[in-house]
Amino acid sequence: MYIPTIGLEIHAELKTKTKMFCACKNDPDEEKPNTNVCPVCLGHPGTLPVMNREAVKLMITIGGALKGTIADYSQFDRKSYFYPDLPKGYQISQYEYPIVRGGLLRDVRITRVHLEEDAGRLAHANGISLVDFNRAGRPLMELVTEPDIKNAEEAVFFARGLQEILRYLGASDADMEKGQMRIEANISIAPENAGKLGTKVEVKNINSFKAVEGAIKFEIDRQEKLLNEGKRIIQETRGWDDVRNVTVSQRVKEEANDYRYFPEPDLPPLNLLSGPDGFDWEKIKSEIPELPDEKRNRFAVEYALNKDIIETLVAEKELADWFEEAASELKEKIKKGDVQLLANYLTSDLKGLMKTKGISLPELKITPEHLAHLAFLIQSGKLTSRLAKDILAKMFETGEDPEGLMKSEGMETLSDEGELQKIVEEVISKNEKSAADYRKGKQNALQFLVGQVMARTKGKAEPGITKALLEKLLK
Repeated sequence: MYIPTIGLEIHAELKTKTKMFCACKNDPDEEKPNTNVCPVCLGHPGTLPVMNREAVKLMITIGGALKGTIADYSQFDRKSYFYPDLPKGYQISQYEYPIVRGGLLRDVRITRVHLEEDAGRLAHANGISLVDFNRAGRPLMELVTEPDIKNAEEAVFFARGLQEILRYLGASDADMEKGQMRIEANISIAPENAGKLGTKVEVKNINSFKAVEGAIKFEIDRQEKLLNEGKRIIQETRGWDDVRNVTVSQRVKEEANDYRYFPEPDLPPLNLLSGPDGFDWEKIKSEIPELPDEKRNRFAVEYALNKDIIETLVAEKELADWFEEAASELKEKIKKGDVQLLANYLTSDLKGLMKTKGISLPELKITPEHLAHLAFLIQSGKLTSRLAKDILAKMFETGEDPEGLMKSEGMETLSDEGELQKIVEEVISKNEKSAADYRKGKQNALQFLVGQVMARTKGKAEPGITKALLEKLLK
């Protein structure tokens, strides 16, 4: 039996206004090639880099969120390698003195988090290769884990957690489809109780969580097959082929000395937490928001929501904040503070309308207060769930308060017992078989009769009163 050992290297583009070492715009949505470029990020002779202080502050914030140690002394290094999308022939990165050491996320130890500049992007078509330098020089975070991960599912769980944290911090959009977050997996296997790790193979530039899972599973199977055949695993770099769902060999793996690291002579060392240009670490720590896993635990305890709804809410910080604003309104109206109904309408009905109409949360006309009011009207029996969906659709279009819409649209709940009793008596007389079935103990017949009353009243009948009247009159 073989035991897999997996470590991850994750790159994420930081969300700054300008690039890492020049004043060019950092715009991941720019579609026109080679637009956001200048002599500095194109590596022209005689140009000098100037460090982006905003990017360094984001790195310190990320380190704090990951419970890492922020280095007081840090420096940039030159990492030499030659590739068409690397205009200088080297990359300004960090090696010996990263900004963050250590840390922990979802039981996986973090080795280091360092800052570097991104490379450009190659496009291949019709037998030619073109290079776009818009991405070259963007600030890029690289996080390296310890080899604590045992399978593909754990790897995806860790990577998703990091993506959520980066988004909660506003440090990166971490959109894998846009290349803003790229994952590399270092995978080795060894016989159980071997006492040492197997030969490491790196799979580079994986650009979706599905691909992360597929690449790791394929690579574990591939290595097991080689060892079972008595063959040797080569330390190499491989790529993931999304079409064939296989890893393919790219090159023999480089070692650190192949990159010929040395201190970047054009940038001074950094005293991050001391000196006149240091950062206020206590202030940065105080500004770190509640993080996703902490929010998950609190939502489960404070609101008693089910796991699926919590996942939907926490996945988007803006949605979770919107929900809490609405929940605080509902708590003012209902002493018990039951917000399950509110959460249901937000994550299913309202999100469904938003998806259908292509509306984002900032564009939404409905306010948290109005959705809370809708939930209150349902819970207090003033509005049936059937009518609530119609009211919600009207609110979505107009942004009006639900109670005002109920009156203007004639959608108030029918709760007058005298009026309802007449309708119930008519329904029973016209459905004698269902009435007889209920008297014989068939509970489904009662639900049918409730539905008939609802149909007669166009969904306005108060469900609780309707059911009680039916049970009374059918005895």
